[in-house]
Amino acid sequence: MAKPPVLTTPDGRYIVVRGRLWRTANPGLAEDERVRLVAALMDGRRGVAAAKRNDDAAAEAAARSAVDAAKHGLGERGPVWWTDGAPDLNRHMARKTPYAEWFATTADAIKDEAK
Repeated sequence: MAKPPVLTTPDGRYIVVRGRLWRTANPGLAEDERVRLVAALMDGRRGVAAAKRNDDAAAEAAARSAVDAAKHGLGERGPVWWTDGAPDLNRHMARKTPYAEWFATTADAIKDEAK
């Protein structure tokens, strides 16, 4: 089965996963910094998985902290990276936000393509 397309809001601030908005990384990051932070994020995620397999609560907490730090660095958590004063709608359902009309139209178009 093919992966569904990644929906990114028109302003590039969020992707939509199962109807929920998730903040994207700051597009203003230097490429080398973005690459470093993504690598740290992936290392942290692997660390969480390994700690869970080993039932190591301390290692899991440390790995989760590393994931959180990388996500903050990327701009996916913490203060928003945009400067126009728009609120952070992270984790909100797209249909209940100012993106509702765009989401409905886009989701309908994707459903039509799948037919």
